[in-house]
Amino acid sequence: MDVFINDIAAFLPNEPVTNEQIEDVLGKINDIPSRTKKIMLRNNKIETRYYAIDRASGRLTHTNAQLTAEAVRRLKPYENFSLADIECMSCGTTSPDLLLPGHALMVLGELGLTECEAVTTSGICICSMTALKFAFMNVATGGTQNAVATGSDLASSYFRAAFFTPGAMPDVDLEEKPMRAFDAEFLRWMLSDGAGAVYLSNQKTPGRISLRIDWIENISYAGELQTCMYAGGIKRPDGSMIGWRETESIDPGAESYKFLIKQDIKLLDREIVRTAKHRALARVIQKHNLRPEEVDWYLPHYSSGYFRDKFYHGMKDINFEIPYEKWFTNLTTKGNTGSASMFIIMEELFHSGRLKKGQKLLCFIPESGRFSHCYMMLTVV
Repeated sequence: MDVFINDIAAFLPNEPVTNEQIEDVLGKINDIPSRTKKIMLRNNKIETRYYAIDRASGRLTHTNAQLTAEAVRRLKPYENFSLADIECMSCGTTSPDLLLPGHALMVLGELGLTECEAVTTSGICICSMTALKFAFMNVATGGTQNAVATGSDLASSYFRAAFFTPGAMPDVDLEEKPMRAFDAEFLRWMLSDGAGAVYLSNQKTPGRISLRIDWIENISYAGELQTCMYAGGIKRPDGSMIGWRETESIDPGAESYKFLIKQDIKLLDREIVRTAKHRALARVIQKHNLRPEEVDWYLPHYSSGYFRDKFYHGMKDINFEIPYEKWFTNLTTKGNTGSASMFIIMEELFHSGRLKKGQKLLCFIPESGRFSHCYMMLTVV
């Protein structure tokens, strides 16, 4: 029943984009520089990120399926590995190229794979973890001997000036209350493009490290909390949602905003730490008898540096403190790539030479869509 991650690969398109270059690549809204960009970048702590955008023309250089396929092509789990060896492809994304068919099928098309099981999982940040869990269970139960799980996002497609129409910013002091700036414009300075892929099999790789998947826990509070992060619809004052199909029910004044990625800032601030740490982590601790001293590496995917200390103190609140020296993240240099982020974090650590046999890796992936969170434990073997 053991399942091992034998290799991890990542793909980040084009050259890194600095904070000073963002509006040159994405474009200025109405040709006016943003008045909030510097404040929001200071809070999210991101210094460089990657966009699948040609700087000269402003056109996309890759589709989401192409980003994903490039990550898969970089996998090298063993000598003489061939893409034709893949028996199952499980792909998660927030931003598929088409409403249908599923994203995994488009990835198979890019790779030219045939007679391969294909599964698509949708959502926001944890959809790559649900894809990974399907691949994990498929191999564990003997459904297939191996599987590839992917996470990818093409967030810049929403944020180019040609596509993006900003909503009205709240009239608040952004220096005193930066949380109030976390709306669609905040997301424009935070989200970027990338893809990651992991190869799983029922055997560890001889002569080099693998990661054994001990458990994956996905926990959602959607049944009790309103939608927080969303696209393809409008949120009513009572918290209910109007989907893009219900054109006749959408206020004409909001029609142009229905496909923007938006965030309910007040709800995010109130619930993200409480659900992710006080509740989800507490449940995982109890279920797996988890102790903080057992964790050698803590891999958190937090969307912004703004939340780093908040999550740390949320863990302290439940007596599960992991010191910062055990944390591993690359948000500053790789950006927030949504569902791809955890695989991109894992890829860097996996190939860093810093992992040692027997070490435990606790991975944390929060999702504010409707407050669903993932915790995963890996062991270096």
